[in-house]
Amino acid sequence: MKILFLAPYPAYESPSQRYRFEHYLENLKQEGIDYLYKPFLSKKAWTYFFQPGHVIKKTGAVLAGFCRRWGLMFTIPRFDYVYVHREAAPIGPPVFEWIITKVFRKKIIFDFDDAIWIPVASQHNRIAKFIKRPSKVATICKLSYKVSVGNSFLADFAKKYCKQVVVIPTVVDTDKIHNKIQKQDIENPVVGWTGTITTLQYLQMAVPALLKLQEKINFSVVVIANFDPRLPLDNYRYIKWRKETEVEDLLSMHIGLMPLADTDIEKGKCGFKAIQYLSLGIPAVVSPVGANLEVVDNGVNGFVADCENEWITAIEKLINDKELRKKMGEAGRRKIVDKYSVQSSYKLFISLFNQPT
Repeated sequence: MKILFLAPYPAYESPSQRYRFEHYLENLKQEGIDYLYKPFLSKKAWTYFFQPGHVIKKTGAVLAGFCRRWGLMFTIPRFDYVYVHREAAPIGPPVFEWIITKVFRKKIIFDFDDAIWIPVASQHNRIAKFIKRPSKVATICKLSYKVSVGNSFLADFAKKYCKQVVVIPTVVDTDKIHNKIQKQDIENPVVGWTGTITTLQYLQMAVPALLKLQEKINFSVVVIANFDPRLPLDNYRYIKWRKETEVEDLLSMHIGLMPLADTDIEKGKCGFKAIQYLSLGIPAVVSPVGANLEVVDNGVNGFVADCENEWITAIEKLINDKELRKKMGEAGRRKIVDKYSVQSSYKLFISLFNQPT
């Protein structure tokens, strides 16, 4: 069997790609599967594509990506399956997906982990709203042999257009990467959050609760991101996110936060922050939205908090009780190993490429 993997960004750079399918790739040869991995953007383009400015260089990078995609179409007959993560090209209709399925009669496995059919653009990337075509997600689902998604909300959408929809959660490698456990037997635990500039809006939802809580008790707050939000909190520390130190940086916190708004965009998210926290023995406090309710068992491996008072109560309990943090951390680690790890989901991933007998 030979599989062509198409993704937006260079290998092992984008979190979405790393935690959706890239960590399975090294084991494919053991299954007798050969593969070719072709991103849309080059590694060089990745270094500046999401920075302000560079309009001419970005335009050139997109044109170069389209040229590579057109050239790749001539190789499609060599493959048994084509795995498309999010889209074959970021602009325009699903031309490449149509050619793969209608011209070459190859089977597409379409994978996505967000509600990417909903038009949205962050304040840092407003132009995306005008050049992307979210409506093509439904069309790609129709063209696909199977659709792989990160949670049940995404699956409900995909099932409107494709008969074979498989829920494969976004997972971590609990053997090789997320393989350390936080030591919770300390008196001054750190409350933390990790994310990107596009998700900092959710962190702001928890700030009022943290401010009120710091009026009662003394604790530190750490934020791991690609941009410093400069929160108005005491004992606040910012850590610039780096792929190379991701796990070690997460271990600077003892309680992890994942606040979310309650809209369809957030329902499409796969609870990945909570998955990362729990994998390292860090209990999570999360909003009752989407996959958060599947990952976090309230009172077992963390708390589900809906209003400001609930956020204050949950965080305060965890700060004041190191035995509770340890117990919940251990429960969280067990759940991730059993249900949200590469090791537990690998066979399900491989099954995407099995034809019914």
